[in-house]
Amino acid sequence: MNKELIIVLDFGGQYNQLIARRVRECGVYAEIHPYTEDVDTIAALAPKGIIFTGGPNSVFDPKSPHYSREIFKLGIPILGICYGAQLMAYELDGEVATAPVSEYGHTQVKVDKRSVLFTDVEEETTAWMSHTDYIKRAPEGFKVTASTANCPVAAMEDSSRAFYAVQFHPEVRHTKEGMKILRHFVIDVCGCSGDWKMDDFIESTVRALREEIGSDGVVLGLSGGVDSSVAAALLSRAVGKQLTCVFVDQGLMRKDEGDEVEAAFKGLFDMNFVRVNCQEEFLTALKGVTDPEDKRHIIGSRFYEVFWDIVREKYSDGYFAQGTIYPDRIESGKGDAAKIKTHHNQVAMPGDITFKGVIEPLKDLFKDEVREVGEKLGLPHSLVWRQPFPGPGLGVRVIGEITAEKVKILQEADAVLRDEMKKCGYEEQMAQFFAVLPGVHTVGVMGDHRTYDELVAIRAVTTDDFMTAEWARIPYDILTRVSNRIINEVDHVNRVVYDITSKPPGTVEWE
Repeated sequence: MNKELIIVLDFGGQYNQLIARRVRECGVYAEIHPYTEDVDTIAALAPKGIIFTGGPNSVFDPKSPHYSREIFKLGIPILGICYGAQLMAYELDGEVATAPVSEYGHTQVKVDKRSVLFTDVEEETTAWMSHTDYIKRAPEGFKVTASTANCPVAAMEDSSRAFYAVQFHPEVRHTKEGMKILRHFVIDVCGCSGDWKMDDFIESTVRALREEIGSDGVVLGLSGGVDSSVAAALLSRAVGKQLTCVFVDQGLMRKDEGDEVEAAFKGLFDMNFVRVNCQEEFLTALKGVTDPEDKRHIIGSRFYEVFWDIVREKYSDGYFAQGTIYPDRIESGKGDAAKIKTHHNQVAMPGDITFKGVIEPLKDLFKDEVREVGEKLGLPHSLVWRQPFPGPGLGVRVIGEITAEKVKILQEADAVLRDEMKKCGYEEQMAQFFAVLPGVHTVGVMGDHRTYDELVAIRAVTTDDFMTAEWARIPYDILTRVSNRIINEVDHVNRVVYDITSKPPGTVEWE
């Protein structure tokens, strides 16, 4: 158990994971809990502070998320953000009303620098607003500590009870000095030391894994992605050869990727590595299939069958490990939280397989924290910083029917793109880039001969969160080199095009 904990009480806002992540950047462990968590459970966790998140609702709506006033009697510091600020005012008998003028986006805020939250914040700063209701009158005992042209109570506090509220969102980068404000709450108000580090996480997790697993075996499905790779490295450090990693190579990975995964784990870690090569099996199941959802279903189902057949045969005792990370648990429905989507590493195992338990060593970490752990454990940089890759692999980057020849063409074209991006140093400026085989044949001339061959499309985007994305403005000279190399080095390709569609209206992947 972490000695210092901040609870982020989720009222349905879009930035709730970001709030917890920002608190962790302050060196303090944070967990997200649903607003339905009862007050006794929260009290038993003994948090150093509580943060009420934003949310899309109005406190006037009886169906909107509310919380028992008993939480204000726990003697624990509380920070309300946006809806959370309005809820604090409402529950403590202040006045909340529909704002005469709604505020969205960058807003100039005047702050009272005598407040502990704003001691080193500029007297007039920029914050990110997103609200239609506002606090019209602060509750008794509170003083107003910030305002805008249209919001008389942009922040308020009752320092005697350690209750603080801000109408804006300090957790987003658009709020210029938001991290200062959060740090003041976490460190100065809550009294946290800010010494939670990844080194401590690794040591304590390895110790706990050894204690839980004992002399038993552990089996992990290794995809080669960041999460499962880091989970494997952590388990290897804990129990060594007691760990078996089953790597199902369905033949739809990027060029040489299966070999790279095998080399990394066999060469660097003490474990039992089992590779199952089954491209032919997958391609047979996909013969004649063109619908993208059908392809996804077949690839996912077949992967599931192959993996569990191997487990049944040799590794069905001991423990089962997964690379589940914190956002997976939240989005798949944690406790009474709303279920957003089911993640591949949160799917139930077959009923005929019984393990002693399921182990999820990364279940409390965000993606960037997982990467940090991977670096500290000695995983290759290319694995730790691997770009997002769809579960069905190249199966959804080959448009139409998938064949061995098409997969080979796409692997080679994608490898050229990656090589050029690495050589010119441009890869660091993009969130994701890859090649697509749209299944379009075009006329061309190569030498003195007419050709009628494949078209390759290049997709590259920049984004912070993948909710929206801009097409990457790759310089023409780089695109020229990529195009020339693909046409000259990859058989059966005579044309290269660049996708300049942003998200929305397009998606990052083509299927």
